[in-house]
Amino acid sequence: MSVSEASRHYRALFISDVHLGTRGCQAELLLDFLKENDAETVYLVGDIVDGWRLKRSWHWPQLHNDVVQKILRKGRKGARVLYIPGNHDEFLRNFLGTHFGGVEVADSIVHEAANGKRYLVIHGDQFDVVIRHAKWLAFFGDKAYVTALNVNTWVNLVRRRLGLTYWSLSAWAKLKVKNAVSFIGRFEEALSEEARRQGVDGVICGHIHHAANRDMNGIHYINTGDWVESCTAVAEHHDGTFEVIRWVNSARLGAVPVEAKEASVAA
Repeated sequence: MSVSEASRHYRALFISDVHLGTRGCQAELLLDFLKENDAETVYLVGDIVDGWRLKRSWHWPQLHNDVVQKILRKGRKGARVLYIPGNHDEFLRNFLGTHFGGVEVADSIVHEAANGKRYLVIHGDQFDVVIRHAKWLAFFGDKAYVTALNVNTWVNLVRRRLGLTYWSLSAWAKLKVKNAVSFIGRFEEALSEEARRQGVDGVICGHIHHAANRDMNGIHYINTGDWVESCTAVAEHHDGTFEVIRWVNSARLGAVPVEAKEASVAA
């Protein structure tokens, strides 16, 4: 195995918030990522399929089917594939403990890293106050979010014609709006406290479309991000360290770390 090949084979990969079945899904980028990256274990950390959107209008192009087939193919080639449903694919919570085409379905799971540290792997919607207590508001927010993504599509069409890279309007807006930043902070604190309560060293989650890899008062907090806005995934290297990967398709640049220091956070 060459050095470049070894750098693309990980102990584990964590992917969430793909939202297959929506027009905002960056399926082409994800398919490119899956073709060039392998792992012993692949965790699908919720909202892989967007059941909310598919109930309202059917959108399932060939690229979305190709992503599913690529994931199943990894399982057939020997990778362990675990699917942890989120709120958008909550229908799969009726099938916890079952297998579909070699894919295991679980509500949450504890992942043991190569260095012996233990991580709670969970989507995270269970700790979203809006989802738990005002689901109607979550549906309303989902519609507003889709509108932002539609605007984002036109913005990036112009950017591509100007030779610029992909940029997410909705991600930028979230980080500029005080309430959104406050929500992200509360979510991160809640997940970190749940990890502490369960006696594990860290938590790996999704849900809020905001990739992260840092210490939260002694708990290693990792968020996988998404494949709608940021096109990020989390990889565990064979030494037990974790890295957030932002996949760049421009000129086949490959994987670019979100932060240069992230691979050493878990050391």
